[in-house]
Parts: sequence; structure tokens; C-alpha cells
Amino acid sequence: MRMDVLGLQAFVSIAERGSFRAAASHLNLSQTALSHRIRKLEESLATPLLLRTTRQVSLTPAGLALLPRARKIFEELGSAIDEVRADAKDSGEQVVMGCLPTVAMHCMPGVIAEFEKRYDGFRVRVHDNSASEIASKVQSGEAEFGVTIVAANRWDLELKPVVKEPFLLVCHSSMPLAQSESLTWAQLQGLPLVRISAETGNRILIDDALGSRRETLTWRYEVQRVITAVSLVRSAIGYAIVPQLALDIVDAGELVAIPLRSPTVTRTLGIITRKNLPLKPPARYLLKLISEALKRSVSAR
Repeated sequence: MRMDVLGLQAFVSIAERGSFRAAASHLNLSQTALSHRIRKLEESLATPLLLRTTRQVSLTPAGLALLPRARKIFEELGSAIDEVRADAKDSGEQVVMGCLPTVAMHCMPGVIAEFEKRYDGFRVRVHDNSASEIASKVQSGEAEFGVTIVAANRWDLELKPVVKEPFLLVCHSSMPLAQSESLTWAQLQGLPLVRISAETGNRILIDDALGSRRETLTWRYEVQRVITAVSLVRSAIGYAIVPQLALDIVDAGELVAIPLRSPTVTRTLGIITRKNLPLKPPARYLLKLISEALKRSVSAR
């Protein structure tokens, strides 16, 4: 049975004020309209709730049983409305985005500083996750947009390429090949390489570009994140292949980055949003700043 919210509201108001006149005034209704609501509620319940006399209004046993429950319904409804309003206010004062960890580390400090000049007081929430996790967060609405690897797209997401970023070999300065200006993939044969999990999307790009040649390489270690791979290289136990923007976590005093060729492997970074759902002005501005920062960062190296 559908809940008669207006009837319950009228009933609670009369019970709390003791008269139809006071209740009608509180609800900004005529006494006729108020009486109609009560009559409709009582008919739906098949029992009277109020006893009316010329001097006062009192509650029937059914009315006495219903009143505390009806009050609880309106208390919970009021709390729910307050929570929705608070959430709406909070969501209107923040931008939530997804971003690859290497991009977040390289670009976001400067981007957020610039963003705050225009939107002082706005919060920026960054989900620094893998490419698949970013797509899921944008798809679900948890994030307004994502900065990620351009790959096979989901049907309800729109992807805009921004910049191509090359992969480089990172090694410790004390290791063989550290003085090389560039290297071919064939020259990496026999070296202990650190492989990054396929969940990041980087491994898939490298495997696809190398084809069967990837089987000639020695992938001795496997980690989940680029920063972990670099930490292993810093211990001089292996070499890692990382995106160019990851060089921010490379200590130039210990580690060196060497371009790779034959083939040159790149990843395309881009922006994903939900189709047919325009971004709010703060999110659009933040996205613009990130795109500009990505283009500057890759072209400057």
C-alpha cells in the first residue's frame, strides 16, 4: 500500500496541536482541506484516528499507536533530506577525478596550485589508480573525469587523446649500459628486467609493441606499480622500463634514464568522461590545466 504522507503529516500536526484550526494554520491549509486529508487517511486504514468534539480533539487507541511511529517516519525523512542537501553542497564544492599515479605525481601539484587561484576553497580529490580502476570510477560517477592511457574504450565513456609519452629504460648509474645515449630492445637481452603488472596498462602496451620479441627478454621480477620498480632499480638488482613522466621519481644522482628504440614504444595519455554528461565549470577548468601540463611535460623532455 502506498504511504499517505500528506495524511500522516496532517494527523501528526493535529495530534501535536490539539485542534484542527491550529494544525490548518501551521500547514497553511484550510480546515476543509485538512479534514479531507484526515478522512482519506482514516478510510485507507479502515479505522478512526481522532475523536472530535466541539471543544477538543483526542486520539483513538489506533491514533495513539500510530503517533510515535508517524513521528519517527518524519524524523527519518527529515534526516535523509538534510543528508542529501549536505552531500549536494559538498559535491558542488569539489572536483573528483581519476589519474594515473605517474601523471598525478608529475602534474598535479602545479595544476592544483593554479586551479586554486581561480577556485579558492574548492576541494580537489584525486583517485591515483590504475587505468582500469580509473575507467570504472568514471563509469560509476565516482569521478567526474579521468586522466589515463588511451586503450579500448567502454561504450558509455568518451576518450580524448592528449599526448604521446615514450617508455624509457631506467638503470642504476653503476650498472652496465648506464652510459648509453640510447638502446635497442635487442640490447636488453639477458639483463634482469623488472616487469610491471598488466593491471596498470603499461605492460600490455609494451607486450603488443614487441610481439614475440618480448619472450627473448628476461623478466626476472614483477611488481604492481612503477614506483616499486624504480625502488628495485635503485638497489641495483635490475632494470625497469617506465613511462617518461615517471622520471620524477628517479634520483638523478643514482639512476639514469635511457631512450629505447627499434621499436620506440609509447603510450597515449588522454581524458575520459561519461558520454553526453557535460562537466561543471570547475572540472572543465581543471581538465584544461591538466591537458596543458601534460603537453608541456612531454615536449620539454
